[in-house]
Amino acid sequence: MQSRRGSSGKRNAGRQGSNGRGKVGAEKTVREKGGRFGGGQSGAGASKSVEGSGARKSIAGVPVEVGQQVTLEIVGLTHEGEGVGRVEGYTLFVRGALPGDRAQAEVVSIGKSFGRARMTELLSPSADRIAAPCPIYDSCGGCQLQHWSYEAQLRWKQQHVMDNLARIGKLPVVAAGSVNSDSPASEESNERPPVIVHPVIGMEEPWRYRNKAQVPIGFDSEGGLVGGFFEQGTHDIVDMDACLIQQEQNEETVQLVKRIARSLGYSAYDRETGRGLLRHVVVRHAEATGERMVVLVTNGKDLPHADELVGLIRDGVPGVKSICQNVNTDRSPVIFGEETRVLWGSDVIYDDIGDIRFAISARSFFQVNPVQTERLYRSAVNYAALTGEETVIDAYCGIGTITLFLTKHARRVYGVEIVPEAIEDAKRNAALNGIKNAEFEVGDAGVVMPRWQAQGVSPDVIVVDPPRKGCDPVLLETMLQLRPERIVYVSCNPSTLARDLRVLEDGGYRAVEVQPVDMFPHTGHVECVALLVRE
Repeated sequence: MQSRRGSSGKRNAGRQGSNGRGKVGAEKTVREKGGRFGGGQSGAGASKSVEGSGARKSIAGVPVEVGQQVTLEIVGLTHEGEGVGRVEGYTLFVRGALPGDRAQAEVVSIGKSFGRARMTELLSPSADRIAAPCPIYDSCGGCQLQHWSYEAQLRWKQQHVMDNLARIGKLPVVAAGSVNSDSPASEESNERPPVIVHPVIGMEEPWRYRNKAQVPIGFDSEGGLVGGFFEQGTHDIVDMDACLIQQEQNEETVQLVKRIARSLGYSAYDRETGRGLLRHVVVRHAEATGERMVVLVTNGKDLPHADELVGLIRDGVPGVKSICQNVNTDRSPVIFGEETRVLWGSDVIYDDIGDIRFAISARSFFQVNPVQTERLYRSAVNYAALTGEETVIDAYCGIGTITLFLTKHARRVYGVEIVPEAIEDAKRNAALNGIKNAEFEVGDAGVVMPRWQAQGVSPDVIVVDPPRKGCDPVLLETMLQLRPERIVYVSCNPSTLARDLRVLEDGGYRAVEVQPVDMFPHTGHVECVALLVRE
């Protein structure tokens, strides 16, 4: 597959990659750009991830300096997929390095506590290192772990969850199936039993799983329209036509829409000047129904040749049910603007998770891996241990995905979400499935839940599914005041999960077990479902 370099407003410098064996091409200067075995991030990414000033050559007390060659035994991995090595106890992060690797690397940035290095030679590979199947893996930022066997990824993700619970949550942990997990603490010892962390639920086929594509649009060196992905650590767009974690239906649709946009003379948005028309192409494919949605995100309301555009998409995209335009004139990197217009068809497409059908609009949050989403939600329902008589509150309910799963097993379920559009979708989804025992309200969960309590709602179970930053402290305090028998915590970030479990433990709950689920194979991300019971 061929790829072309483009830009979102910055002209692109050359870049080198590697096949992961032997030496990487030499560079004349120390820089924080590279392929899969290049240095740390550059551009916006660097400001967030590099501690201290990368321009400093040396720091008192730090045993390495910028430009120094070091030999590293890679002993760990960060949640962003960077290898961890140490020199005299000082930590260096190395992109592309894997646990078990022995590598030569050049230090590219340092801080007081850690630095980053660029691998220059792989001296001895990990036994789990494999050749990444994606031909543009070295430059794309979408995956971090394709060069690691899937079995090793799953083992690491389980250990990653355990490490966070122990280090951040200060919780005793044990892997399911080990001797300690099968031997609960005796009553005489006054020791709380450890939190059991189960093996990660992986995918039988960990490819082609994403049901949604969000493709940034830019221009190449000749001004032509390109669309694909942001090169790692940059704002440069690399044109691409294939992605091994995208469903093939999305690939086909994106390729067609790019060809149509070029034929109609649409200009690409320039993120430096704020000029140009087309910012993103967003495509959804509903696995259960085969329906597809196409959304063009534009820099302004005027869309030339709209009728011709619609006709060409309808003729070329099987199963298309919705063609929309989203208007975003903001100079921020946020993909969607506030206004969405239907150019043709419906404002939604329909997809199923288990036996629940959902209406999905252009801006709806809907999990991108349908197979693993059902497994995640089934785990949450199992931990809730419902008999049909319970009252359940689902905080951060979104469009009602978990809520509607819970209604099949509970007497009544209350969902709260701060985004009004999501609550409207949740109500529509409840009606779509003929569900009568769900009630939804817009607002901050920490405010709405006490009001429900004053109205006589006493939850037996509370389910939370917060964003990566974890639960709001007010919500944690509210849950402790409501004192449900069980709390089921669905998390997309093991570190904030661990932090919040510590708060709930200190408030009278005990974390019993955690089930990790691999929602995003070949990346450093892992989702979890945790069960807490009232002591």
